[in-house]
Amino acid sequence: MTQVQKVTYKDAGVDIERGDEFVERIKARVKTTYGDRVVSGVGGFAALYKMGEDKLLAAGTDGCGTKVKVAQVLDKHDTIGIDLVAMCVNDVICTGAKPLFFLDYLATGKLELRVAEDIIKGIVEGCKQSEAALIGGETAEMPGVYGAGEYDLAGFCVGEVETKSLMDGQKIKEGDTLIALPSSGIHSNGYSLVRKLVKESEKNLLEQALTPTRIYWPVVKEVLPLVKGMAHITGGGLSNIPRMNDKFDYVIESLPGLDEVPNIFGELVRRSGLDGKDLYETFNMGIGFVFATAEPAKLAKQLQVMKQPYWMIGHVEKGSSRCVVRTDKQKFEC
Repeated sequence: MTQVQKVTYKDAGVDIERGDEFVERIKARVKTTYGDRVVSGVGGFAALYKMGEDKLLAAGTDGCGTKVKVAQVLDKHDTIGIDLVAMCVNDVICTGAKPLFFLDYLATGKLELRVAEDIIKGIVEGCKQSEAALIGGETAEMPGVYGAGEYDLAGFCVGEVETKSLMDGQKIKEGDTLIALPSSGIHSNGYSLVRKLVKESEKNLLEQALTPTRIYWPVVKEVLPLVKGMAHITGGGLSNIPRMNDKFDYVIESLPGLDEVPNIFGELVRRSGLDGKDLYETFNMGIGFVFATAEPAKLAKQLQVMKQPYWMIGHVEKGSSRCVVRTDKQKFEC
């Protein structure tokens, strides 16, 4: 059998380590803008801002990355707005916050009304799933920056959480259980590599790749009393889990097999030749959201009542902010 040459995310033009270095380099400068009401800023899943003694605002911003290029190739624009909302909302709710409102930004070379209207349809659907109001936005025509048929999207979500209900991971303890929820597909990360591996003529695979990012708020709001920490598995993959609380290690003892996740993952594994750290750092590999809980039986029962599939994937140990995979087949540090 011919061995497939590895094609990494970095080969596709995306350097995750350089992105992390950028965040570290700007942290100190950014903090010079903080006042007494900023509870947390750069580095968490969402920024937190004090609105009184008992209430915080949680805010987050994101885009869809080069997934927008897949929508443009297929000329299908009515779901990419769901991705936009999901990427922001799924971060904000990791704090335990309820989404309040959303704003969007659409930049394009030339405004095409049909395309723009379809994009907004998706954003509205995402907001409905998130129970957030779409209260504003901005549309910019930028000829010379974007070519014909090209556009990019950014979104901004604000939620609220009572101070006593803040999910900051501080209640996490050694021995807590990690429970994962399935992703709907690739979600909105890793698309520079996806587009390197999948040809524009492979419409079936591109349609699978366009499956919108799942919004987890409908599940999260029902199980909040049973969890101590939450992680959105987005850019960087499983390495997002330690963001719940960096005073521990998070040990993954079980991962879903390729037969348990959307088919496109198997195709990406085959074509990229990736495994281990490279694979789980680039793609979510079927895991979209993770809970830390001291009551795994109760949480599992609640998820079963909701007919929500899940996986028991590991536990929390004393450590120093690592995500360590120790399954029967794989051993690596995220």
